[in-house]
Amino acid sequence: MKVVVMGAGAVGCYFGGMLARAGHHVTLVARPAHVEAITRDGLRMETKTFDERVRLQAATEPAAARDAELVLFCVKSMDTEAAGRQLRPLLRPGALVLCLQNGVDNADRLRAVLPEHAVAAAVVYVATEMAGPGHLKHHGRGELVIEPARGSEPVAQALVAAGVPTEVSANVRGALWLKLLLNCAYNAVSAIAQQPYGKNVQSEGIWDVMHDVVDECLAVARADGVEVPGDPHAATRKLVESMPAQYSSTAQDLARGKPTEIDFLNGYVVRRGQALGIPTPANRVLWALVKLLEGKR
Repeated sequence: MKVVVMGAGAVGCYFGGMLARAGHHVTLVARPAHVEAITRDGLRMETKTFDERVRLQAATEPAAARDAELVLFCVKSMDTEAAGRQLRPLLRPGALVLCLQNGVDNADRLRAVLPEHAVAAAVVYVATEMAGPGHLKHHGRGELVIEPARGSEPVAQALVAAGVPTEVSANVRGALWLKLLLNCAYNAVSAIAQQPYGKNVQSEGIWDVMHDVVDECLAVARADGVEVPGDPHAATRKLVESMPAQYSSTAQDLARGKPTEIDFLNGYVVRRGQALGIPTPANRVLWALVKLLEGKR
């Protein structure tokens, strides 16, 4: 399979690297520093089970996506439409674009830009970071839940064969909301404190704040007609057990002086709450504080 990772940060490098290890032809579209390091030395994948350099292609331009059978779409949520427009003239008929992004509306926004192509949302459960140019560090997990779409089943089978636990689910919307509320509970707190999850939850009052955030997310989801699976509060408490050393992507972006995705996390919940008449004060405070820090940097 010819695979292109559009926006190859930590998430894209992990799943693209796993497919490359399994023998697929993978090209990462990434920033110049990463491309230079990967072209020279390969992608270093330092994971929970192996530490090796994986040989694959890397490029700085979206033209690398020409004729790809699978695009792992990993750009930041604020760049979804712009990156989709870049892809549109390059995609072959029958290609599947798999959205491995934070937030719940990226696939819908991308379909509006790529109406003639198969686009599927995916829920990503993985803790990763780029430890340096061309150096991926994996802290835990690595599962995907994929929306049914043309080509989803064979892609899911290829991912499973590559060592990525993958499920095709009809309730991806609910699973996306479950992931959203986990992000809303953890990401902003980690960004504000610049500390990993495990340390944050030891601080007095943080569990109560996170509980309030989750309750608000659930209220908005119910008002929006979304069925969130399982026990979200239990899932929130369990997450820190699997990735206690993880800094959120929002924390990593703030530390590097980059724009965050907070508008598509807590900010999205605030906007939907306003539209549906649901108060979201805890989410609003976290969103506003991250925006304050983002503006300061």
